[in-house]
Amino acid sequence: HPNLYTMEEFMELGNEILDGQLDAIINSQEANQCCVLIYTSGTTGEPKGVMLSQDNITWTSAHASRAGDVQPAEIQQEKIVSYLPLSHIAGQMYDLWTGIKWGEEVYFAQPDALKGGLVEVLREALPTSQMGVPRVWEKMMEKIKEASSQTGLLKRKMLSWAMSATLEQNLSCSNRDSKPFWMGLVDSLLLSKIRGALGLSQCQKHFSGAAPLPVEVSHFFLGLNIPIYEGYGMSETSGPFCISGPHVYRLHSCGKVVPGCHVKIVNEDKDGHGEICFWGRNVFMGYLNMEDKTKEVIDQDGWLHSGDLGKMDQDGFVYVTGRIKELIITAGGENIPPIPLEEAVRKELPLISNAVLIGDRKKFLSMLLTLKCSVDPDTSEPTDFLTQEARDFCQKAGSKATRVSEIVQSRDRAVYRAVQEGIERVNGRSTSNPQRIQKWAILGKDFSISGGEFGPSMKLKRQTVAEKYQNEIEAFYKD
Repeated sequence: HPNLYTMEEFMELGNEILDGQLDAIINSQEANQCCVLIYTSGTTGEPKGVMLSQDNITWTSAHASRAGDVQPAEIQQEKIVSYLPLSHIAGQMYDLWTGIKWGEEVYFAQPDALKGGLVEVLREALPTSQMGVPRVWEKMMEKIKEASSQTGLLKRKMLSWAMSATLEQNLSCSNRDSKPFWMGLVDSLLLSKIRGALGLSQCQKHFSGAAPLPVEVSHFFLGLNIPIYEGYGMSETSGPFCISGPHVYRLHSCGKVVPGCHVKIVNEDKDGHGEICFWGRNVFMGYLNMEDKTKEVIDQDGWLHSGDLGKMDQDGFVYVTGRIKELIITAGGENIPPIPLEEAVRKELPLISNAVLIGDRKKFLSMLLTLKCSVDPDTSEPTDFLTQEARDFCQKAGSKATRVSEIVQSRDRAVYRAVQEGIERVNGRSTSNPQRIQKWAILGKDFSISGGEFGPSMKLKRQTVAEKYQNEIEAFYKD
């Protein structure tokens, strides 16, 4: 194969370069010079070239990773699997720079890992640390649920009880050493087998980043004795700025600020929610050839304004609640963060894959919904076939549908009634009438990267969704 080298052959290539030439290159590098360009995914506008300096990269790879309890090779050989796009900061910082800094053993997955082959790679590599965006953890959860639904009734009930009991114990007991004997027995007999099937039998740290982790997902994995440590950051902060780990963990929080950095909440409302701002050596140099855009996000005191809404508790744990630009401001002036309502609908209706709240400058709130369906392993495209979990929901509702098209084209009475009842239950918990979802529609196909609704790191592109489904949205507000 051309351009394929053994490590020995690769090292031989360096013999062609004179030492003096290498020394000149090395000596010309300065800490404040640009090291890499990371282009933002453009979920809130045109992509921008984020300039990260040599110091940004070296400082963050050393300090942020240690805050997450990543160990140097002389203490423990960390093993990770690289599968996220290396053009984005999450994959690049976690897979490359941290790996170089601490001597990690990095397994590079095949390009189709996100099409369903990731678990096979995890089983081979047996990582000690695993990082996934929320959508990856969610897909793992769905696969486990689907596999469980196809087992016998007794096994299914045993697993359900074991996970429920383990979750309850984990939620009420933060100290692992004080957990009862039965919990260890249940873990070794049942739960450890599932972790082994996922390739996570030796994994000590499970991370999530790039977007908020749904409560349902964090609870599901906590029921498997897999606490998922959330991190929070941006391309503009060289990756993680707040991070959780085995010694810094609070459910639903993205942890505490990396030591040596500072975080503050500005323009707080009565509940303590405001914009999250950062200061530290991991804050970027600026946007390439966009001085005006740089000045928009970095103030005169050097604080980076994230554009994210959040709060910080008295112990310094940070919670992200949404983006300022994603905040829905209705025609009546009501400010509504979409994520809590979207999560509530998905939790109430297990057949829903994606829920997108609509209502900016509108008279009332509406919602676009997609159904959980299987994915084509070759193209990663969502198919027309419902997942087992979605089919089970339909059967309980009184429908025999097995395809998305069956439900949408015929407006399946049983399924639509069940969805409306779920929406009404969510509305019943609303604090005011403007926060109630008045209308909704089920789309004919689930979201995907190729469809444009997701960015490369599986982050929802709300602006694209609003443009792509403009006709459906306009139909909500016709008199």
